[in-house]
Amino acid sequence: MPLRSVGTRKVPRDAVHHPLFARYYARLSVNAETKLGIGALRDRMLAGLSGRVIEIGAGNGLNFAHYPGTVSEVVAIEPERVLRQLAVDAAMRSEVPVDVVPGAAEALPVKSEAFDAAVVSLVLCSVRDVPRALSEIRRVLRPGGVVRFLEHGRGGGRVMTFTQRALDRTVWPLVSGGCHVGREPVASLRDAGFELGPYRRILIPEKGPTLPTSYCVLGTAWRPAVKD
Repeated sequence: MPLRSVGTRKVPRDAVHHPLFARYYARLSVNAETKLGIGALRDRMLAGLSGRVIEIGAGNGLNFAHYPGTVSEVVAIEPERVLRQLAVDAAMRSEVPVDVVPGAAEALPVKSEAFDAAVVSLVLCSVRDVPRALSEIRRVLRPGGVVRFLEHGRGGGRVMTFTQRALDRTVWPLVSGGCHVGREPVASLRDAGFELGPYRRILIPEKGPTLPTSYCVLGTAWRPAVKD
């Protein structure tokens, strides 16, 4: 299946360029696998998946080791060059076939209705256009296809949500590779026309200081089974 041409869409090879942040994130994320329990959450997010999967914003490929053997292929989209190279290295160690592809969430370089499942983990916070990215995920999923998500976003009381909004309007996206701490992933999925399944709100870290980035949600959604 060709991965690079979708109608007249233009898919830049490096849609995102944050090399310094990418190197910092790569180190931080590896440490978080055990220290913050992210690895166990990846296991829960990906459990039971099968068939062809598209992963949006694969980062340095930490999900790859957690895909079950029932997955026949993963197409992993990563726009940032430094992280994409790390993802290629991780793909070579994966027990399931993984093809790492440059591209942007808002213009996925794959055919429509080509995948049984989509995975978004800690990525909706940083895409430039959330509704467009979710529309693209709907496009590439078959009717009835599943979305598994692990995202962070708005949470806490009035003081915390005020802090999150202030960070998003000022320094946070600039120093964290475009990340926003105050988005609402569950509401965004619902607004994009996905049917929400079970989801659970969690704190990361579970114990210790609560940060603006601590409010996370782990869950499942579906593209409606009736074809659009």
